[in-house]
Amino acid sequence: MYKSAWYAAGQGDYYSSLLMAEASKSIRLKYLGEENDLTLRSMAITALTYRNQGRWTEAEELFVKVIETSRAVLGAEHPDTLTSMANLASTYMNQGRWTEAEELDMKVMETRRTVLGAEHPDTLTSMANLASTYRNQGRWKEAEELSVTVMETRRTVLGAEHPDTLTSMANLASIFWNQGRWKEAEELFVKVMETSRIVLGAEHPSTLTSIGNLASTYRNQGRWKEAEELEVKVMETRRTVLGAEHPDTLTSMGNLASIFWNQGRWTEAEELFVKVMETSRTVLGAEHPSTLTSMANLASIFWNQGQWTEAEELEVKVMETRRIVLGAEHPSTLTSMANLASTYWNQTPVDRSRRAGYEGDGDKKDSTWGRASRYADQHGQPCINI
Repeated sequence: MYKSAWYAAGQGDYYSSLLMAEASKSIRLKYLGEENDLTLRSMAITALTYRNQGRWTEAEELFVKVIETSRAVLGAEHPDTLTSMANLASTYMNQGRWTEAEELDMKVMETRRTVLGAEHPDTLTSMANLASTYRNQGRWKEAEELSVTVMETRRTVLGAEHPDTLTSMANLASIFWNQGRWKEAEELFVKVMETSRIVLGAEHPSTLTSIGNLASTYRNQGRWKEAEELEVKVMETRRTVLGAEHPDTLTSMGNLASIFWNQGRWTEAEELFVKVMETSRTVLGAEHPSTLTSMANLASIFWNQGQWTEAEELEVKVMETRRIVLGAEHPSTLTSMANLASTYWNQTPVDRSRRAGYEGDGDKKDSTWGRASRYADQHGQPCINI
């Protein structure tokens, strides 16, 4: 059951993964005890499955328990202890708790460097995780410096065609992408895609991800035809290889819908976004971050067609759920609030003043709603959540 839980997670079947992970955990707790290393591993895969479902609180509680027990039984520098710490850091990162994530990532990286060496694969993974935390905070220079170091070291130690080296190249390309450095991003993504296709095969998940990344680079340059051709290919291959309900397939559908969205092809975009939302709700759950993203994307379609009521209903639901699940200050929650403020702003002056947080004398209140309205005022349209 433990091994099958890992397999199911890899297939994107988080429901089955959790059932088997929890069963494995319960049996091992009963017969082996909480401090057995096999029990700890069952607890860890259960926590990982919680994280995959966006159940951050449960994931955090279980990861903390695994870390504390592992530290006591195996030691603070044991690989399993450090892996659990890295997993907890990723849980913090998904909640926008950057400081806590960074502190843990730094600690794991430094410990692995001391115990395993600067060139060990686990050390390099820790550096890549820390770079990802920097990237999510917009600390591009620090993220780029670490990513370059990881990429060059992996190329030397593992070889230019190793999957980990290719992942490093893709991570560096994504940093360029986020800064609008399209040419540099495109060159790296093309190199990753071509090498991955040769080494791993045309239908390998990593190859398809690299193709999707290249498509997103074309999309951001307004190269719609090239972006669409690539994204259709990725979507159809994932549907065949992974299944229609796999999270990666849904991601491809959402990306293709965003290409339609950017061209004003509202009907095609709406059909895909509705399908993604409904499938995501069934497979991942109503509160999963991916489900909420698909709802927000559908709301943006309504917004662009002036269907304010439909847009507002979805945006309110997304905002309220994100506030409960992620917290009031999470970047995704704030994006939802800004989107909702923008929807109010485009309706009647009376409604938008009341809802966006205005006082009777016309001055904006220094409230979250006021800040969100100012954001919407500056941007003029909702932020699509691709």
